[in-house]
Parts: sequence; structure tokens; C-alpha cells
Amino acid sequence: MVAALALSAQGWAQEPATKGPEQTTTADDGAFVFSESELDMSEESDVSQDVIQITSSTNMYASNISYTFSPMWFRFRGLDQRYSDTYMNGVLVNSAESGSFGFSPSLGGLNDAYNRSGDYSSPFETNTYGVSALGGSNNYNFRASNYARGNKITLSGTNRNYRARAIYSYGTGLNEKGWAFFGTVGYRWANEGYVEGTFYNSLSYFLSLQKVINDRHSLSLSTWGTPTERAQAGLSTDEAYWLANDYQYNPYWGYQDGKKRNSRIVQTFEPSALLTWDYQIKDNLKLTTTLYGKYGMDSRTRLQYNNSQNPKPDYWKSFPSYNYNVWGDTPATADEFAAWQESYDYWTASKANRQMQWDKFYYANQQMNAVQGDAAYYMLARHSNQLAFHLGSTLSWDIDRYSKFQAGIQLASNKGMHYQTLTDMLGAENLHNVNNYAIGTYAGSDSRVQYDLTNPNGNVGVGDRFGYDYNIIVQKATAWAQYTRDKGISHSFISAKIGGTQMWRDGKMQNGLFADNSLGKSGTARFLDGGFKMGTNLNLGKGHVIGMGVTYMTNAPHASAYGSSAFQCAEMNNNFIDGLKVEHMAGAELGYAVNLSWMRANLTGYFMHGTRLNEWQNYYYDDVNSFTYVSMTGAEKNYYGVELGVKFKVTSAFSIDLLGSMAEAKYMKNTDVSYLLSTQGTVTKETLYNKGMRENGTPLTVGSVALNYNVRGWWFTLKGNYYDRIYLSYAPSLRYESTLIRNGAVDNDGSFIVPEQAKGHGGFMLDGSIGHQFRIAHNPLSVNLMLTNILNNRKMVNRGWEQSRSNYTTDQSTGEKSSIRTYDFQKNPMKCYVQGFNFMLNLNYRF
Repeated sequence: MVAALALSAQGWAQEPATKGPEQTTTADDGAFVFSESELDMSEESDVSQDVIQITSSTNMYASNISYTFSPMWFRFRGLDQRYSDTYMNGVLVNSAESGSFGFSPSLGGLNDAYNRSGDYSSPFETNTYGVSALGGSNNYNFRASNYARGNKITLSGTNRNYRARAIYSYGTGLNEKGWAFFGTVGYRWANEGYVEGTFYNSLSYFLSLQKVINDRHSLSLSTWGTPTERAQAGLSTDEAYWLANDYQYNPYWGYQDGKKRNSRIVQTFEPSALLTWDYQIKDNLKLTTTLYGKYGMDSRTRLQYNNSQNPKPDYWKSFPSYNYNVWGDTPATADEFAAWQESYDYWTASKANRQMQWDKFYYANQQMNAVQGDAAYYMLARHSNQLAFHLGSTLSWDIDRYSKFQAGIQLASNKGMHYQTLTDMLGAENLHNVNNYAIGTYAGSDSRVQYDLTNPNGNVGVGDRFGYDYNIIVQKATAWAQYTRDKGISHSFISAKIGGTQMWRDGKMQNGLFADNSLGKSGTARFLDGGFKMGTNLNLGKGHVIGMGVTYMTNAPHASAYGSSAFQCAEMNNNFIDGLKVEHMAGAELGYAVNLSWMRANLTGYFMHGTRLNEWQNYYYDDVNSFTYVSMTGAEKNYYGVELGVKFKVTSAFSIDLLGSMAEAKYMKNTDVSYLLSTQGTVTKETLYNKGMRENGTPLTVGSVALNYNVRGWWFTLKGNYYDRIYLSYAPSLRYESTLIRNGAVDNDGSFIVPEQAKGHGGFMLDGSIGHQFRIAHNPLSVNLMLTNILNNRKMVNRGWEQSRSNYTTDQSTGEKSSIRTYDFQKNPMKCYVQGFNFMLNLNYRF
């Protein structure tokens, strides 16, 4: 297979066919875990963003950052999940479609299953299961013999996303007949979480059975799932938070018949199975083969409106500042102030006034029923289901006492099923499968306004699919090899991989705007990628080590992922984006480590340069009065910085930890962009002036000082963390060349004056924990209390985005400015503030 992949390089074209997310932490027995969080990353789409799980037994910095900086959604070196690989028993389980692994929907709540089973390797550390990714790699050992024998009960109380948690686990260990079993079941619940209007309901289970047949062969089978239903919290502007007097104001819920109802409900369930065969061919030769399969189900509801007023309670026209420019220097007129005061009084008079008005939605639909019109408001669900199979096989050969060789293959096939269903008519009687956004550009009788020409003007009922329905199929094959040598003062390695990816779309609806290119299969895009990595550690003696490494990798585009898509608009047509190519990433790292009796420290500098990067967004573009699907190709980014981790052992009971990093992650040149107008089906190409924009949603400067004290079975930790340089997701439409020209943003030398990227406020956060282990009936009972944000600093922003709307209206016939709006969108980015003081109390008992 390695030979076949290498010889087929000319057959894998790198150009596509033209046809065609509150993160919390808990501690169990000294390890860290995560719970779910949800984030709306754009104004128009829901995206769940998981945190990359990072740990290391050799690096003080890497071993602590995930737990320490989790409240601010810190990302290792500014990289997202697509640059971090997750393995299970040696098989790569990152989605072939999105390139990332969804930790929360797959393993959320299964603390006892994964807590101590991870084998992490940093970007330039060797491992036995693959070439380590730029963001690091982690391999979970889910063999039943890996778990301790006995029972364990965990009970938790918290004021975070969920309020209570219970987990029971049981393991047999490996018995005399070669059998081992491990199982765990848990439940997490909240009638209302930390944010008002949210709830949480999640079951989790994990079962693993292993049979050691003889000294050569072992079979292991595991299965798990975490069916979860939860309500989301949304982001808003500072004006909304001020009016509500609440940094956790949630615009997604409202009262219906006196009860709280949330419009954004997420349901996820990914039943998974893992079958592993370990074959010890010889004493120095081992083959491990693992088959992984899952059927992932993900649905996310939202309230939609049709030829009616925007139902968002924090819609910009409802704010007081819509009536008077509070940012300007001109005093308000009497009429302006009266209108401002009226809006202010309405917002602050009642909580119900600033939430969703469900009763009004039902009333509006009753009015539409009287004239046999379509629903003014209705609930829909966006589904993204995945049927995935992954096969990984690794051969490990201990050549001699100094040298080792590993080689393997990774195969993956993924069928993504994406569609939209109607979930609640909200009292309406009619709804037709018609593109109302295109009506106005085209007559209502024009075929181009139909979502499905095979069933024009189809009447939609609850449970029916409408709007879009398509599958994306991705198949991947990768071969890799690694050679390591330990002799004298050096530990050196060289590794390489080569892979092929093919993908296509299969449309189930014939979209009227793309009648000839939406139904059926698209062309097939094929890509060849791969690269190498090499490094060495030099042991200078007396605990001092210098390490260095270099890498050059190419990565195939992702078919569908947050911030990246190979397709122009998969909801509407079969087209791949123009100029789609494999991305190139080159990087280097230099580090120094010292391990003494009283100090352990790591200092690392790194640099990565990415070219031909493909990025994608979708949002409402105000200047053309249309929802747009935006493709950015040929982007270039630099990632560089310095990382420090130090542990001082002052006494046998007292130690001090220091962590910190200064990072940069920014665009190095302007980018070619093309955007599709959903109202017309046309594509516009422009230059996007995004040079100097930074990666968003993660602090690029962090620092931490922790004081640790252990005495007589008690342990105490007090930790101060500092965060700065937190950028919000920039709006491309504000930086299009045409937008800058329309705004007159041209300097005297003819260069463009590009708006600065919006930032969030950082600051200081104080965390702490206290724990003790008792003995009950000779068995250990561990009690651990974790306190986060003890000083209740609620003014820190951990993520958000700029609004894409303009501060002016546009004449659609000329494309010129028509009038200046009173409301200032650029002064009102959407922000998410950290939770205030919260806690988690854990009790676990082993017997």
C-alpha cells in the first residue's frame, strides 16, 4: 500500500474537478478533564468548538496549559483542532470531513474512561502511533486491561453548565483466564445552568472487553456514547449586557405561557465502537490493528422568520442607540432623546421585554393563517450526521538496543449527511419550500426561487426536510514511517507520511438557482499530501537538555469544517471553491529543558509558516443586501512565539509553578476572496485586505503563578492567571476592496486605511482548589473543591466577532452609499464574557 500511494502521486490531481464550541475543568486524582461548551461563532451559524486536550509527561508548559487557561478557551500556539490529532488504540479518529475530533459529543462525561489513558506527544516528540501533528497528538488506550480493578463512585455538585453529576465505574483487571472488563456510566444534569435559559441533560456509557488469547494475540472491543440534549447561550453586544445589567445575558430564550423556552437546542449522540487486535509477532516485532466506527447525530434548532420582523430580542433596531448616536459629539435632539429613553425604559422595565416573545410569534402566525399565508415564524433544525469508518495498523520494530522503527497506515471513509427539518410550526398552518430571500430579485413564480425543483412549492410539515439536503463523502488513505535512534547524548528521529484524499458532494435537492449543478453527484476532487519531520534532543548532562526540530507538511483541504470548506456553498450547489489547493506548513522549534532535584523547567521557541491556506465564512453582507458564502484562498499566516514552564520545589511540601507564553498568529498578506450571493446565485471576486489580522478566540499572551502546598494528605493550590491580546473574529466584508473604496478609506499615498481588528478585554483571574483523601472501611474517599474566578472578574472577554453590517445603507442600483445609520456596528462587536465565580465539588470513593 505504501508503494501504491507513492507511485500514484501523478494520479492524484491537486486541483478539484470543476463540476462540481463554557469550558470547565474538573480534577479526578490529579488529572484534568473537560466538559462541554457551546459557542455561536457567527451571526448565522452554530458551531460547537471543543478544546484541544494537551498534556505531557516531559514538558512543564504543555502539561498544565489546558487546565490552567481553560476559562479563556486557550488554544495551543493559536492553532485550532484541525492541527491536533486524536488516536484511539492507534487509529486516527479525527473526522475525515472536518479534520478535527469532537471531544465533547464523543467522550463528554466519560472521565473514568479517558482520564488516565492518554499518551500525548508534542509537535516534535516521537510516539508509537503516527507522525505527531503541529498541535500535538494524543492516543487513548481503551483496552480493558488498562483500567484498575475495583469499583468507583463519583458525585459532583457545581454551578456551571450542569449542576450535578454522578459516575459509576467497575473494572475487573486482567484475570487468570486472560479476560478483562471495564465499564462506566454517568449522568450530568441541570434544570438551569449558570446562564439563564439553559438546561443540560446527558447520559454517558462506556464498555470495554478484552481477551488475551496467548502471549502473541489479544483482542479488545469497546463501545461508548454520550446522548446529550442541552440549551445554548448566545453572545450579544455591550449595550445589551449594560441594559440587562448582566454579563451573561442570553438572547436565545423567552417566556411562553410563563415558562422559559430556549430557541437553540442541541442534541448530539455518537454511538461508537472500537475493535483492536494486538499481535506480538516476535519479541521485538509487534503489529497493532484497530477498526473504529461511529454514527454521529447532531441537530441544532433555531427560530426562523419569513417576511416578518427579526425575532432576536437584541436585534440592532431595538436598542436605544438605534435612535441616537451615543458615540458622536452632537447632543441629542428632544425627539432623539425621547426615542432613546423609550427604548431604554422598555429594555429595563421587565426581563420579559428583553427576551424572545413566543406569544407574539404564535399570534403573528394566527394572523397569517387567516389569509392562508406561510408561517411568519417557525422552528427548524440543522442536522449534521456522520457515518464513519477508520482503520489503523501499526508495525513496531525494535531493531536493536539503540534503534526503533515504526510504520503504519491510516484509512478513513466518512459520509456526512446534512439537511434541514421543520420542528415546530408555532401555530402556523402553511410553509412552502421556497427561497424567500431570492423573492424580490426574482418573481415568486420564477423557478429560481425554488429550493427543490423536483417538488416545486412543496408544502412542508413537521419533520419534513426542506431548504437543503445533501451528502458529502470523503475518503482518505495515509502511510507513515518513523525511525528513532538513542545513542550517546542524542535522541534523534525522522518521520514522514504520504496520503491521498478524495471527496465529492451528492445533492438530494435541485436548487432553482443552480438547476444544473445541485442535484446528484458532483465531480471528485483529489489531493496528494504528506511531508516530513525530524528532530533531536541532546543530553548535556546534569539534567540539561537541548531539543530542536524542523517540519514541512502539506494538508488536503477539509470538505466541511468551521472556518474551512472545500465547497463554494454545499447547501446550494456542487461547486468546489476556485483555486482550491493543498495547504503548506513549515515549522521549526528550539527548546531547552532542565530537570533538577529542586527545579523542572522548559523554555521553547517556535515558528510556523502556512501558505495556500483555505478559509471559509458565511454571513449577511449588508452592502449587497444578501446572505453570502465567502471563500478565501491563498492565505498566508505566521505562528511564532516563546513558551515557558517552571516548577520550583521550595520544600518537600511547598512548590511554585510558573507558566507563560507570548505568541503571534497573524495573516502575512492580503487574500483573494470570492463570495456567493444567496439571493442571486452569482459569485463576486475581490481582494480582502486582511494582512495583519490575528487568530481569534484565544489569548495570545498568557501568564500564571501557582502556589501548591501539600501536608498530611491535604493539598492546596492558589493560582493567579493573566490574559491579554484577545482578538475577535474579524468581518471580511468590512475589508473588501470595494467596501474600502465605498468608505473613502484611502490614504494620501493611495493605500487603503484598513479597520483595526476588534479586541476583547483581558485581565487577571484567581483560581484555587483544596482536597483531601480520607479512608472509609480501608478504602479511599477523595474530596476535591475547585474554585474558579474567585475575585468574580466578569469583565474579561474570551471570544466574539465583529458585526458584518455597515454603518450606512447602500443604493442597490449604483452600489454607492445612500445614507448614514445612527447605530454604529463597528462600535458594537458581539462578545462573550467569562463566567463569574463558580465552583465544583467532587467526591469519589473506590472500593
